[in-house]
Amino acid sequence: MATDVGLIIRNLTEFYDFSGADVIAVGAGGGQLVELARQARRVVAIDSDRAALEQLVERLEAAGLSDRFELRHADLLEVRDRGDVVLFEFCLHEMASPRTALEHAGSLASNVVVLDHAPTSEWAWVAHEDDKAKAARQAVSERSPRRTVDFEASQVFSDHAELAERLKVQGEVAVQRAGRYREQQPVVIPMAYRIALIS
Repeated sequence: MATDVGLIIRNLTEFYDFSGADVIAVGAGGGQLVELARQARRVVAIDSDRAALEQLVERLEAAGLSDRFELRHADLLEVRDRGDVVLFEFCLHEMASPRTALEHAGSLASNVVVLDHAPTSEWAWVAHEDDKAKAARQAVSERSPRRTVDFEASQVFSDHAELAERLKVQGEVAVQRAGRYREQQPVVIPMAYRIALIS
């Protein structure tokens, strides 16, 4: 994520106290939020992307946090680990059925924290995730979250070429949408996101 990850972690840990908790972190591959584990007792990191989990291993070793993590290469619906809280790390919108994912998460822990893009986020639009973000937001709303807080951040890229390279995995529509930033240097795209607590 080309954004201030430290700020996202601060917002997340101020929103929910992970101190001493057993955390089931969904979409944890890549390891952007590994510093969260300094508060937690244990983190079960779940990701269906093996390459992302390999990145996580590298980040854990660099941060000295390997002993706090258990890694699972799996789909969330296959997971049976129990914890104090399930954390969705910017991934609920990627689930085939956000409703089903939230229901299963609720069977694993008494608290579910969803950190995800706002449907109105310019970044979600550019990355061609706006419709997915709407579906995820609707699924969260249906579960009557106890608390929600909205935040603003930015995705920052040195130039259009770096942005286009980052968006290649998102598909042709995202690459086309990135064209509006062709003349900007650096490229700064607003990224609105929400944290919600379901319990």
